[in-house]
Amino acid sequence: METAGGYGAGKAGNVNFDPVAFFTHPRTVLRLMSWVFSMVVFSCIINEGYINIGSERLLCVFNNNADACYYGITVGVACFLGSICFLIMDIYFPSISSVRDRRRAVLLDLVFSGLACFLWFVGFCFLANQWQATSPDELPLAQGSDAARATIAFCFFSILTWAVLTLSALRRFLNGSNKNLFTWQQLEPVSGHARATPYPIANGATIVTTSPYQAPPFTETLDPQKLTQQRPMAPAF
Repeated sequence: METAGGYGAGKAGNVNFDPVAFFTHPRTVLRLMSWVFSMVVFSCIINEGYINIGSERLLCVFNNNADACYYGITVGVACFLGSICFLIMDIYFPSISSVRDRRRAVLLDLVFSGLACFLWFVGFCFLANQWQATSPDELPLAQGSDAARATIAFCFFSILTWAVLTLSALRRFLNGSNKNLFTWQQLEPVSGHARATPYPIANGATIVTTSPYQAPPFTETLDPQKLTQQRPMAPAF
């Protein structure tokens, strides 16, 4: 059973949003960098990743392999949208009161970041291999060369940013009870010596228990003086 303060749920809703602290947080900076890198990748392929050589058909600059261009565009757009969604989730994360919802959010971040890192690694290897196999004769006047190199470079940068985001999400998931990992502000620690509020009774008094073990109900407390009885004396005739 999860504790009341798991994933910072004990203080949910009490932390005000601080734009400066949020946008200077390392995780937010990494998400923004991943967002920019993804946009650069699919923009370069869409704008200059196709060439037209003597026909109406557009050819991909990566060894005329259309699958290479399709792969770069698909992964770039997916990570571009994913970065936006997780930025929004980070903003609303401290206001989530359910411990299970917080765990699911962190687990989703972990799975998506790990998958994105893997896809960028595959894309980097695939595009680099296709670019190496591209003949200079296939690119007259070096058309699209700069865009192809920029695409490969930012694929490599995306591997690094998503790898760090994956490690960060893994750390947050494994240390779910540590509230400082889930918010961008310091949360107040709960005092370990706090005592429960005594229960009131009808006449206005209170019952404070000093021992963790209480007497069973419906038991009569006997006075020690009543336990001492005198032996009856025999009557004298």
